[in-house]
Amino acid sequence: MAAAGGRCVWRVLAPHCRWALAAASARPPQPACCYAAAAKNAKKGSQKAKQEEAKKKKGIIRRPLMSKPVDDVYLTWLYKRPSYNVEEAVGMLKKFQELDFTHPKQYVYINVFLDTVLQKKKKVDPFASTVLLPYRFTDEVNKVLVFTENEQEAEIARENGAAVVGGVELIKWILEDEIQVDSYVAVPAIMPKLIPLRNKLRRKYPSTKRNSLGHDIPKMLQLFREGLEYTVEDERVIKTRIARLDMPSEQIVANLKTILEDICKFKPSSSGPFVRKLVIRSSTSEGLLLDLDGLLPEVEKVEEKEEETMEEDDEEKPVQESVST
Repeated sequence: MAAAGGRCVWRVLAPHCRWALAAASARPPQPACCYAAAAKNAKKGSQKAKQEEAKKKKGIIRRPLMSKPVDDVYLTWLYKRPSYNVEEAVGMLKKFQELDFTHPKQYVYINVFLDTVLQKKKKVDPFASTVLLPYRFTDEVNKVLVFTENEQEAEIARENGAAVVGGVELIKWILEDEIQVDSYVAVPAIMPKLIPLRNKLRRKYPSTKRNSLGHDIPKMLQLFREGLEYTVEDERVIKTRIARLDMPSEQIVANLKTILEDICKFKPSSSGPFVRKLVIRSSTSEGLLLDLDGLLPEVEKVEEKEEETMEEDDEEKPVQESVST
């Protein structure tokens, strides 16, 4: 393309273009903080959007179960999960076994869900315990080792069923895994000599907290030979068997209450209710949610009521303030 006088357009506009390029290059560069601030605002906006979506999801409430379903087949997520008292639930498990023609001597299990959260974002440390049930449901006996250097105490331990009895000479064999048992108990006099085993035995290391350290050797042996051991899994769940399904319902309930009493001993005094949910099942059945009324120890129930009254008072305070204003 040619301009007037036979000159090309780019020749005519070249001086102006050079001026424009020089002006553009003379402009000061935009600071990087502007772009960082914009990216930060965009990130905040996306986080707010995600929080709002999470609130909406939390706000979804299941339709309450106004009446019992007419049929056995229904959409469970549309209804609130029913809860049963412990006697009714045990009776249902026995009925399930008869209808399904499953083994009558199958085990009964419980899942205990705990509230382990404390103030200032702290939690109750996972714990383990051994409890002696009022009604035994298995013939299995655990192997227990007794640490003592007193010959009379050693003889008492052997008479009461200790698998291994000895003193510091056993340390080497335990460290080399030549001796393996289910539990270890000891008398206080020998404890200073057992320090090399602390890292090896860990939670099985004898201690008064676990009732594995003391002078009453027959009592300790009975607890750890015949007792039921349970541990906290995933920081807040206890899964353990408690009985056999062919046992009388009264015995199953008694074993369940004994375990709950032992669990509640680990509840910190400053926290609220410790047991939040309890599910019972057999080896072949579905889990049944239990009503906690009448199952928890008296201290636990009293604290639950106090917490409910405090929540009610907190709800009433804003209403009273609005009326006064």
